[in-house]
Amino acid sequence: MSWVKNTVLFSFFVIFSCQAQDKSPQHLKLLTGAEQIEAYLPLIKEKQVAVVANQTSVISNKNKGFTHLVDTMLSHGVILKTVFAPEHGFRGKADAGEKIDDSIDTMTGLPIISLYGQHKKPTAEDLKGIDVVVFDIQDVGVRFYTYISTLHYVMEACAEQNIPVIVLDRPNPNRHYVDGPILEKAHASFVGMHPVPVVYGMTIGEYAQMINGEAWLENGIKCDLKVIPLKNYNPKETYELPIKPSPNLPNAKSINLYPSLCFFEGTNVNAGRGTDMQFQVFGSPFLDSDYFDFQYMPKPNTGSKYPKHQDELCFGRDLRSADKLSSIQLEWLIEAYQHSSKNIKFFNPFFARLAGTNKLEGQIAQGLKAEEIRDSWQEDIEDFLKHQAKYLLY
Repeated sequence: MSWVKNTVLFSFFVIFSCQAQDKSPQHLKLLTGAEQIEAYLPLIKEKQVAVVANQTSVISNKNKGFTHLVDTMLSHGVILKTVFAPEHGFRGKADAGEKIDDSIDTMTGLPIISLYGQHKKPTAEDLKGIDVVVFDIQDVGVRFYTYISTLHYVMEACAEQNIPVIVLDRPNPNRHYVDGPILEKAHASFVGMHPVPVVYGMTIGEYAQMINGEAWLENGIKCDLKVIPLKNYNPKETYELPIKPSPNLPNAKSINLYPSLCFFEGTNVNAGRGTDMQFQVFGSPFLDSDYFDFQYMPKPNTGSKYPKHQDELCFGRDLRSADKLSSIQLEWLIEAYQHSSKNIKFFNPFFARLAGTNKLEGQIAQGLKAEEIRDSWQEDIEDFLKHQAKYLLY
């Protein structure tokens, strides 16, 4: 059976696909952790297993399709007891921030425990009888993308119950740069739990090692962690996801622009939710229509039932043809602030949580240029890179 028949696939695939006749190392097919069944099957065989998964937890097959990790485990006789689901749910269709209830999977009868509903951290009862937890979720390498917060809580809960965690590594499509302000402890939340830049340049397996190594779990507790690393992975290569990681990141362009445009979530500006151009455009009824010549009207859709400025004409920018970014682009945020109605408050309290600091809002309000703001991050980023280097696998 396939758990991804109804999943909307991207129109593109991993560029690492190799021609059968070319077996040179640089052209060998990339294998995710999940695809290396022989590496982790012996670690979970005959054990009571829970898996943290969503619609991205798939394995490519010979027919050029995908089989869900859960199906693969069951076909190999794994004793799978529980599925934990992150934000957006097991099938990845829920809105950002939408609370998700526990449920039963109709195809397998497995209980699905939501880690974005009544609680975000597995309870002792959730983990009762579990011998090992397998984590396999595609991340996008951005601090406020909440899958790494789910990873933190899973590791913490398992450490408290002496349950080992196996992370099946996946490439980071935004691994080619590190940028943004470091999160300050006072602004920690589920959209930013750790003192890292907005874009941190690590795979989720590497990040798991950093959570452990930097003693970020409660009381410095350590998780019994094993990472199944990627095989034939060149971190300098571009990686494009075969399945969208969440409802409002529909393609490679949105994933690349996400670190820059998500700041608008903490303002009165819409970042494309309620359109089919999510995180590829921005606009607001309060932006100067003489200055911004692009316009659109957000409508409810899958992944955004109540979009900001629903049914209102928004003026802004269409960035679908923008060059690929290798740094956070602040210029769009600054120009929106400078050309927004002075009668409407531009920033809201969520902005500081996204930025991880209240300094960025102040710098923009003071009229600092983008280069000046970026310069203010550099010392902290250099310090982060020294710590980060200890946990890199590739």
